[in-house]
Amino acid sequence: MAAENTSNWESKIQRNPHPDFKAVEASRPPFDTTKTFSYTQTPQPSWTFGAGANHLSTRQDKEKPHRQIDPYSPTRPAHLNYKLLISAIVPRPIAFVSTVSPDGKVTNLAPFSYFTVISHDPPLFIIGFASSLVNPDPTKAKDTLRQLDEVKECTINIISESFLEAANSTAINAPYGVSEWDVSGLTPVYDCEHVKAPRVKEAVFSIEGKLESLRGFESKSTPGKVSSTMAVVEGVKFWAREDAINEEGSLLDIEVLRPISRLGGITYGRVTEGVELPRPDFAKDLGGHEGAAKLERREQVN
Repeated sequence: MAAENTSNWESKIQRNPHPDFKAVEASRPPFDTTKTFSYTQTPQPSWTFGAGANHLSTRQDKEKPHRQIDPYSPTRPAHLNYKLLISAIVPRPIAFVSTVSPDGKVTNLAPFSYFTVISHDPPLFIIGFASSLVNPDPTKAKDTLRQLDEVKECTINIISESFLEAANSTAINAPYGVSEWDVSGLTPVYDCEHVKAPRVKEAVFSIEGKLESLRGFESKSTPGKVSSTMAVVEGVKFWAREDAINEEGSLLDIEVLRPISRLGGITYGRVTEGVELPRPDFAKDLGGHEGAAKLERREQVN
């Protein structure tokens, strides 16, 4: 069963470093509800073209050696690559995916941090699953992947601070048929126009999605085994809470959305601060080919 596979995987990777998590959590300061999103300057507002890293990068940092890591080393188990990559490729957005079975009787809700948008025309999203549909027993596939393959549709919801704990609870290794909606206490809304799966009422932003394609990838550590699956989902309708979206429907207010991201291990991240940097223009800001040539000459001198 998918639930058993999840338990075995979590036991292997030992994601939680704390023997007694609640005791560790109790020693930390409470969640600061007074924090609001704010802008600061960049680390070095005086930075110029060709200057390289800013002053936060010290000489000592530059002199520190790097270690090579071969992901395909015969002595390196695949789960170490997983732990390394989820701690390095951060922060990652989270797809909070709602799916239903073909008969509509089994609902599923789960978070996936192998997720991003890859196109706006058409709106396309990728969700990655550490799971396969071609196992000898197809029920071993993650429930979300199984239902997405069967019904070809879903909703993708963005997780906010206001329901972080509930969203995290849906990562539970519940057996197929047990609804994570009940586990989380979140509210399913069956008003989507193009898909049967409900959207999460508490989500500030949701997407109705149609499956565009699925592609499996063969394991390198266990040749012949398909170990992961990439789903490409097309967004066919967006839902944005009225107080979060601007009049033309082009920008969400980060202070209302308050998105949560995934970091390494069991760590999540908040978005409470940002910097702004305009995209430079080759002719206006760099000085065109003449300006680029000056940078090349400076590099040769150094």
